[in-house]
Amino acid sequence: MNGLKDVGSLTADSASQVSPQLAGDAVNSLAMLGKTSLALLLVVATIWLCSFLLKRLNRQHLLGGKNLRIISSCAIGQRERVVVVAIEQTWLVLGVGGGQVNLLHQLDAPADAVHSADQGAESFASRLLRIRDRDSGN
Repeated sequence: MNGLKDVGSLTADSASQVSPQLAGDAVNSLAMLGKTSLALLLVVATIWLCSFLLKRLNRQHLLGGKNLRIISSCAIGQRERVVVVAIEQTWLVLGVGGGQVNLLHQLDAPADAVHSADQGAESFASRLLRIRDRDSGN
């Protein structure tokens, strides 16, 4: 029986010696996991912020597309589209698909389309001013 007490005391002594070491390793592992998680969260947040800013910024302004407007677009397949693009006073009908852009037709912009775009912008501006004045008056 005396031998069993010695074995029991040895395991209790060795457990008390090993516990601080295991506890230190566990704390280090949790600290490493926390740092890694924080770094991953920072990378994901940076990617999300960049995509959010790209959506919010005026891409045409960045690309210098002041005279370029997309008038209409129509999908004719999974990857193919027909796009009508206005460049100053000319409309281009483009076929877009498969990594290519082909000119299908070129025509002069209708006079009423140019004036209606200007009138639409003015009417929107006048409506916005009217709503702003109405809301500030209350």
